[in-house]
Amino acid sequence: MPTPHNSAEKGAIAKTVLMPGDPLRAEYIAKTYLDNPVCYNNVRGMLGFTGKYKGTEISVQGSGMGIPSIGIYSHELYTEYEVDNIIRVGTAGGIAENIRLRDIIIAMGACTNSNFAAQFRLPGTYAPTASYSLLSNAVKAAEQKGASYHVGNVLSSDTFYDDGSSLAKWQKMNVLGVEMESAALYMNAARFGKKALCILTVSDCPLKNLSTTSEERRTSFTDMMEIALETAIMLSLIHISEPTRLQLIS
Repeated sequence: MPTPHNSAEKGAIAKTVLMPGDPLRAEYIAKTYLDNPVCYNNVRGMLGFTGKYKGTEISVQGSGMGIPSIGIYSHELYTEYEVDNIIRVGTAGGIAENIRLRDIIIAMGACTNSNFAAQFRLPGTYAPTASYSLLSNAVKAAEQKGASYHVGNVLSSDTFYDDGSSLAKWQKMNVLGVEMESAALYMNAARFGKKALCILTVSDCPLKNLSTTSEERRTSFTDMMEIALETAIMLSLIHISEPTRLQLIS
């Protein structure tokens, strides 16, 4: 049923959702890659679509910018719409020395300066990590595509304009890039027993003063989009084969 932020009816959203921050990138992915995409949400302009990619039902929806926004949308997708997998397809600023513009970062873990984890009242510091099945499939898809990719840690920051100029400090810990959503997505997935992965395209390198345009970020980061779609396909094939495997075991 609809939520305060999503007008979709139950059953309108697929089990796997690709989630860019920009709703216009969600529209681009849906209209470029999905067969017969249907728009299920336009509340607050946060576009969501469901269609089929190579015969597999997939949804794509914007998350907005920042941890609070993706925290809301991923929470509702997991709990109200019974979504099993969310793959964030976003942008990041490259931090590590070997990271170049348009490289792909597959986020194995997400450091953060956010207080999002405080709600869980844990007796320590939580380490948000990706779901391995999604991560391993994304690496396979990136290898098959011949993409320039890196797997490692990212920083999910609450600040886009960093008055403390802290990125160099994160660089010394081999953090690959900075973005604003992954940590909350990984925490919500863990809390609700779901799966999550963040696949990011390096849109700028703030320590090197290099950047791409907003139009390039919306429409030209196709390697990331295609890796995410192929990851979803691999996941669906695993699910299809599971009953056969169980029958053989029994």
